[in-house]
Amino acid sequence: MRTLPLPAVDLVQLPVPAIDALAAGDLATANQLSPVPLTAHFSSDRQAVWKIRSVQLATAPDDAGWVTGAIVDRASGQAVGCAGFHGPPDAGGMVELGYSVDPVFRRRGYARAALELLLARAAREPAARTVRATVSPENEASINLVLQYGFEENGSQWDEEDGLEIIFERDAGLQSSAGR
Repeated sequence: MRTLPLPAVDLVQLPVPAIDALAAGDLATANQLSPVPLTAHFSSDRQAVWKIRSVQLATAPDDAGWVTGAIVDRASGQAVGCAGFHGPPDAGGMVELGYSVDPVFRRRGYARAALELLLARAAREPAARTVRATVSPENEASINLVLQYGFEENGSQWDEEDGLEIIFERDAGLQSSAGR
């Protein structure tokens, strides 16, 4: 369990034109349009995510408040990764979250801090009943993290982009102070 204080972070939504630029792999334009400085992680490692979000927002603009944004360190103002939901709660009340921290900023508590913000958002949303996280079986750090927050394994799936993923779910209203 973590004993150090978590870094103070905000989840900042990116303007749709910045998301479109990231989808095209154009970090320079995305940075011109972004309210925070973005690292190469946003355009290289996460380009597939931005492509999905770009298409999603073109057809469902109301999803903008739910989808992936930047994890921003309050002290530096630097985007250290991205996090958000795949969209608003579905008809069954499920929201799926995702997060990725730039390798340069890993092992500093940013994923945990972002996860806590996402879980708090889901808990405040009356339509959200279940929170899902899908994690590669090789990603031991994320598996350990979600387990600390009451997620339970609920099968597996094959993702065209990411390959085999373990499905973890928990009640959206579950209160947890894991790692504190």
